[in-house]
Amino acid sequence: MAKLVLLRHGQSLFNREGRFTGWMDIDLTERGKAEAGEAGWLMKSSGLSFDIAFSSVLKRAIRTMWIVLDEMDQMWIPALPCWRLNERFYGQLQGESKAEMEMKYGMAQVHRWRRSFTERPPALAVDDDRYPGLDVRYKEVQESLLPRTESLQDTQERVLPFWRALIAPELEKGKNVLVVTHGNTIRALVKDLEDISDDDIEKVEIATARPLVYELDDQMRLVGRSYLGSVEERQQKNRKSGGK
Repeated sequence: MAKLVLLRHGQSLFNREGRFTGWMDIDLTERGKAEAGEAGWLMKSSGLSFDIAFSSVLKRAIRTMWIVLDEMDQMWIPALPCWRLNERFYGQLQGESKAEMEMKYGMAQVHRWRRSFTERPPALAVDDDRYPGLDVRYKEVQESLLPRTESLQDTQERVLPFWRALIAPELEKGKNVLVVTHGNTIRALVKDLEDISDDDIEKVEIATARPLVYELDDQMRLVGRSYLGSVEERQQKNRKSGGK
C-alpha cells in the first residue's frame, strides 16, 4: 500500500509578516526551519520513508524538503522541483500586507479572494516586476501557461496535470511519495483526493510543516488519512526518554 505525504513548507518570512506571498521567492524563518526539522523527525519516528520527493521551485518549499530529507537521512532519494507545484498566484496582492489589503478592499472581499474556489484577485500587468515571465526560472514555460492571477480553481487546473503525469504513477507502483509545497496547492490536491465540494474547500486549513498522510491501495483508492503528531508530542517523548 502506497503512502503519500503532503507537507506545507515551514513558516516563511512573509507568513510571519502577514503578507501575501504567492510566487514571490521568500525564504524560511528560523522558526520555519525548526518546523521543517520537526516534520522530518515526526515522519522518521513514525516509520515513514520515501522513494521519491517533489516540490515547487520556490525556496521555502525546497529548503523545507532539504531539511526534512536530511532529518530522515534520505537526502539521496530523487527530489524533483516543478513550477506546477508553486503556490497560488495572488496577482496584485503578492507582497502586500493582508491587513492593508483588508483596509483597502474590505475584509469580506479579501476573505473571498483568499478562501473561495473561483474568485481571482486583480491581475498583474506583464511589465510588473512580479510577473513570472520576467523570472529566469520560468524561461522554458510556455507564456500562455504563466499566470497573472489565479483562483484556487485555476491553481488546481495547473497542479492536476502534474499529479496525473508524475506523482500518481509513482503511487501506482507502490512507492511512497513526499510532496513539499504550499497551502493552496495542498488545498487543490486535497479537494481532488477527497472529492470536497467547492463550498466546503473554503473551510479547509493547511498548517505549516504538519505532515498529512494518505494511504492508497493499488487501485489508487483512498483507504486512510491522518495528520502526524505535534511538537508537543515530541517534547513529551523527549521528557519521558530523559531528553535524548
